[in-house]
Amino acid sequence: MSHARAVSLMILVTLLWSIAGVVARHLDAARSFEVTFWRSLFTALALAVALTALRGPALWRGLPRQPRALWISGVCWAAMFTAFMVAITLTTVANVLVTMAVGPLVTALFARLFLGHRLPARTWAAIAAAGAGIVWMFGQEARTGASLAGTVVALAVPLAAAVNWTTLQHVGRSPAGGNAPPDMLPAVWIGAALSALATLPLAWPLQASAHDLALLALLGVVQLAIPCLLVVRLARELPAPEIALLALLEVVFGVAWAWLGAGERPATGTLFGGTLVLAALVGNEALAMKRTARA
Repeated sequence: MSHARAVSLMILVTLLWSIAGVVARHLDAARSFEVTFWRSLFTALALAVALTALRGPALWRGLPRQPRALWISGVCWAAMFTAFMVAITLTTVANVLVTMAVGPLVTALFARLFLGHRLPARTWAAIAAAGAGIVWMFGQEARTGASLAGTVVALAVPLAAAVNWTTLQHVGRSPAGGNAPPDMLPAVWIGAALSALATLPLAWPLQASAHDLALLALLGVVQLAIPCLLVVRLARELPAPEIALLALLEVVFGVAWAWLGAGERPATGTLFGGTLVLAALVGNEALAMKRTARA
């Protein structure tokens, strides 16, 4: 795969990820945990078909014998899937996406704490700037009397993602017995299945209309299952810093979709805080790529 094609596909991935907010705003009756349940269920069904086609039926027979890391990753995926959709129903799309954007920096911090990775000064500075942006958002919401619940729930997404990526990095660098690292793609299916099972009792009684089910199936298959499979493939073509930088387009696309498609204009505090977060991320990744190119 050429570099240009890989970059184009990564942009497509972020475009698919970004539609969740605007689609959720057009639901009729489904709310909160029911939205999460249906999206996770459709994602699990789509991934079950895709994984069977890619790995064969033997994948499911061997699933109970997979290492603990696979199940830790699955729980992290479940937390990410659940917290994201619940947060979308509690606050603006812009607040959720900007809060999620600190994920790469939280991951870098976790890698320092749990894997012993040394962080350059630029990454510490980026963590401080992004943290200031999130604190500014919280302060503006509190000052205007807005509910902080959605932003607090959204924080669970980058925290769970940081644990997930740290686990995957640990597994990738220290395979047991010198063998190849385990296949971690089924963890995405485990996460979707756990999310659906956990939210079903909270979503009952189900009230989604046929219109809602069609939109939630779109989210489960197009917004989540397909881009998850694509990004695993692209991880073999693009360096991690470039993927992290391109993934920030989800914030831009997602805010634009919600603004144009649902009339959800981001607040001034969100725009200012989001600018700090994005500037910190872009600056950190750009300096890292420049140093790599120079080396």
